[in-house]
Amino acid sequence: MFYAAAGGTGVGGAGSLIQMLIPFVIMIAVFYFLLIRPQKKKQNQRTAMLNALNKGDKIVTIGGLHGTIVELTADTVVIRVNDVTKLTFDRNAISHSVKDPS
Repeated sequence: MFYAAAGGTGVGGAGSLIQMLIPFVIMIAVFYFLLIRPQKKKQNQRTAMLNALNKGDKIVTIGGLHGTIVELTADTVVIRVNDVTKLTFDRNAISHSVKDPS
């Protein structure tokens, strides 16, 4: 009796399934373009910056320490903080390089 009142013979079930999936597909697309894609772009820029470091570059660590690169290896960076002090950091601890305003 319920099926007769609702007109339910099962016809149109595929259409309602597609209508239910459309919001999920749109939500996934929005997440991709607003969250995932910019995150990947930023990560690629950071990797390029870390790979482009050279001796003599002025850098800032993630802790805010300013210094000049004295020595580079694949995983570590030795920076000179002042005339006497040299510190060793992981390459990933570098936040950004500072350009000279010359």
